[in-house]
Amino acid sequence: MVLGLRTAYGVIQDMQCLSSMWFKKIKGNTHKDRLESFYSPQAHAYDRFRANFLHARRPMLAACAARLRGSTGMVWVDLGGGTAENVDLMAEFIDLAAFDKIYVVDITPSLCRVAEQKVKQRGWTNVVIVEGDACAFVPPEKATLVTFSYSLSMIPPFMDAVDSATGYMEEDGIMGVADFFTSAKFDLPNRQHTYNQRMFWRSCFDLDGIDLSPERRQYLEHKLETVYEYNGRGKIPYVPYLRAPFYIWVGRRRDCQKVNLVRFPARAADDLEFKIPPGFPPTFLYSLSWEDPREDDKVLDINAADTILTLTSGGCNALDLVLQGAGKVVGVDINPAQSYLLELKRAAILRLPFEDVWKMFGEGIHENFPGLLERELVPFLSQGATNFWRQKKYYFRNGIYFHGGMGRLIRAVRVLAKLTRMEKWIDNLVNAPSVETQYEIWTNTIGRWLTRANMFARIFGFFFTNRVVLWFCAGISRGQLRLIRKEDNVYRYVVRCLDSVAETTSLRDSNYFYRCCLTAQFSRNCCPRFLQEPCFNKLKTELAARDCMLISTSFFVEELRARMYTKVILMDHVDWLGQRDIDTLCEALRDQVKPGGRVIWRSASRNPEYAKDIEKAGFKVVQVRSITQQQYMDRVNMYASFYVAIRNGGPENIQIFNEPPNPLALTNGANAAAPALSS
Repeated sequence: MVLGLRTAYGVIQDMQCLSSMWFKKIKGNTHKDRLESFYSPQAHAYDRFRANFLHARRPMLAACAARLRGSTGMVWVDLGGGTAENVDLMAEFIDLAAFDKIYVVDITPSLCRVAEQKVKQRGWTNVVIVEGDACAFVPPEKATLVTFSYSLSMIPPFMDAVDSATGYMEEDGIMGVADFFTSAKFDLPNRQHTYNQRMFWRSCFDLDGIDLSPERRQYLEHKLETVYEYNGRGKIPYVPYLRAPFYIWVGRRRDCQKVNLVRFPARAADDLEFKIPPGFPPTFLYSLSWEDPREDDKVLDINAADTILTLTSGGCNALDLVLQGAGKVVGVDINPAQSYLLELKRAAILRLPFEDVWKMFGEGIHENFPGLLERELVPFLSQGATNFWRQKKYYFRNGIYFHGGMGRLIRAVRVLAKLTRMEKWIDNLVNAPSVETQYEIWTNTIGRWLTRANMFARIFGFFFTNRVVLWFCAGISRGQLRLIRKEDNVYRYVVRCLDSVAETTSLRDSNYFYRCCLTAQFSRNCCPRFLQEPCFNKLKTELAARDCMLISTSFFVEELRARMYTKVILMDHVDWLGQRDIDTLCEALRDQVKPGGRVIWRSASRNPEYAKDIEKAGFKVVQVRSITQQQYMDRVNMYASFYVAIRNGGPENIQIFNEPPNPLALTNGANAAAPALSS
């Protein structure tokens, strides 16, 4: 009964706010009088209604708090702070005791009275309510944080307000803005509104004295350097269908010379949002990179002068290249979900302690991922990645490796193991004390069944080697399938891969690829290098301090044309291409790879014909390994050949490493001398 009365009273208050916004005529000769005329009838109900209307306020404060956490003795100026509700919200993200002073500045007397009551009720001793003009107020101290929460659009001389605030910000201070907006006629893709949208929203908000013209954002970006932005749409209480456009923006002074890696780590991705290409599932195909970086290390000779282009895939190998000491790593993928996965891994390494990252990507499950996402990760993700992971945060509830294209296959393996009571067998296989014991377990059961042309083999072949499963679960394209069938039987190809993996590599100590496929998680001593704590600590420093990673969602050739490279990692990309696209790629490689630069790739074919096309483009092509020479290729073992091509014009001797260099022992990316690789 009491709850019902409270709800009814709350609805009545909301209706008062709506009627005041829509029907009450704003009066007054000055800006202060007009604001008081607008807010005084609704000041008592302001906080409740705005909580469901001002959708950008909380994430803006979270984005600022994430950059300030750990600092003390700070000063915060909240311009147009109204009822001091922002202070209440900020307490969810950071201890208010970290601020020596918090100034809540507002020109509206009725809102200031509510704010003063709130300060008294909460017992805040460091919060000062200032009834005054945001353009004229200057705090006695330099400000660490300045915020405009849905206030900049209601300040007519907005340039004066921004100029004044910038003048009293600390050198490494930050400014946070949350507000409604409309785009310019020609704006960035993530901001762009149609003509009708621009006119409709500007007209609606103009009735309440709110100016949504794009000049405010343009001036912010002229005056300060953008650190973070997000553009979205939010519901209007009691108004169906309509979603009001809002933005979140965080910036810093352009003259900032201080190095503050917590507040301003190097950025790796733009803020654009991309659509999933036709034919792709609405998520990533690969949750981990499906190429063995240990073999890549032997032929790449990575050093600090390198600019490396690689397909993003699961992102593990791109992080590994940074770990190996590459000067700049560019990860490109046409599937935006792969970019968003790498963004998440990068942000997690930057912002979270090792154990949280291990739970997320080692065990694949983190019970507190939604909270970590909003508090620590979203402020450092692009708009596309933010929207993707807010929709997919349930991935970490039951295991991220059960999701995506590969996740379907892993889920099928686990279901099949449960139905056939083979779960204990998998546990014995992945924890076998030696490779010999592991191979014995394999050959005594599944391995023997797969190599016999019996009913089990036919069922396995039907369910796991058909074109649909190979594409949506394993990412094997139609072009690759054609290459395999040209030289081999698909079923026999898969069995050969699995059998030689079981015979040669340890799923307990080394082969994290198949360990993850069988168990949907890694172990502490069998995982990608970014999940090894010493390597993780090095990456945390490198990713924050250096502009060493760029994450791009684009066509491979477009990114190849964007700059010159010393190394290009094609993975199995060329297997997917038709001859016209191969010709285009070869021309780009010829133009964009520096003399002596290296290009590596893998193929489902033992001798792909396009190797000759790359050679004609000005490269010395060397086949590093092929299944015609041996059945085992590498820990993944799903390809039939591995190539390196050296751009003509460099040193005559081609070097190859017998063993991968230790990433923790690298000094300035330099590696020891290695024996020559002859063709």
